[in-house]
Amino acid sequence: MKLELLFNLIGPDMKAVDAVIRTRLNSDVALVRQVAEYIIQSGGKRLRPALVLLSAGALGYRGTHHHDLAAVVEFIHTATLLHDDVVDESDLRRGRATANALFGNAASVLVGDFLYSRAFQMMVEVNDMRVMRVLSDATNVISEGEVLQLMNCHDANVDEARYLQVIRYKTAKLFEAAAQLGSILGGGSAQIEQHMAEFGMHLGTAFQLIDDVLDYSGAESETGKHLGDDLAEGKPTLPLIHVMQNGTPEQAACVRRAIENGGRDDFAAVLAAIHATGALEHARKQAKIESDQAIAALEVLPASTHKDSLLELCLFAVARSY
Repeated sequence: MKLELLFNLIGPDMKAVDAVIRTRLNSDVALVRQVAEYIIQSGGKRLRPALVLLSAGALGYRGTHHHDLAAVVEFIHTATLLHDDVVDESDLRRGRATANALFGNAASVLVGDFLYSRAFQMMVEVNDMRVMRVLSDATNVISEGEVLQLMNCHDANVDEARYLQVIRYKTAKLFEAAAQLGSILGGGSAQIEQHMAEFGMHLGTAFQLIDDVLDYSGAESETGKHLGDDLAEGKPTLPLIHVMQNGTPEQAACVRRAIENGGRDDFAAVLAAIHATGALEHARKQAKIESDQAIAALEVLPASTHKDSLLELCLFAVARSY
């Protein structure tokens, strides 16, 4: 299953979103244009803007504000990536050098700030207080998630609940906002809006869970990142938590040491423990539960090709290899 096929339905809308992105990236400051253009053109799945378009379409929206809000969501996401890579000291994303590796940390942080502020300019132009509340709340929660993740780094006592809290805040919140925005634009009832928010939250959680699986099993040519990056950064993700809770004392101690020290010295031993304890299968099972909950939340929508694409996205979230 390929995203390109899933997004065929919204192809013209996605092109319109890309046009908005290019237009609104414009700045009199050359370095802002250069860094922003580089990160936007570095690829990416465009999942969050697609959620805005598909959700609005599923509720019969026929205006153009969904193009602007899809671009806003992509700008917010891109800003978080710029800041993320600086915090994580990453040098590779989507198979290309990160912006901080190419332009330096200062430029990445400041251009991330530019993207945030441009996103807020654009959301004000839509002139809808509900839209502004959803996006401003989401941005604030995402920032809290970033701080929570920073606090959890190198902490081998992080349990599944704390791990899931970071996912809900840092990743799933923008999925939730994207789906909710589509509902608002489409004039959905309070019940539908709530269900769409829940759909986005569960879908975003499933995506992050699979991302954490792929960090120990994906092909680097497909994922665009090095295997074991999370371990090197001391991030206690679900596969590692599972080993510490279900592995032998030796396996748990190995994972604990790897989380606390970071780096890749223990990667082979940690990977062996992950496979021996079925940690990846456990994480995939949890992702499937989240995906099923996302599917259930869509039951309030009337039948449509847009709804079908949203359902397919739930299946893709769990089955993907990139």
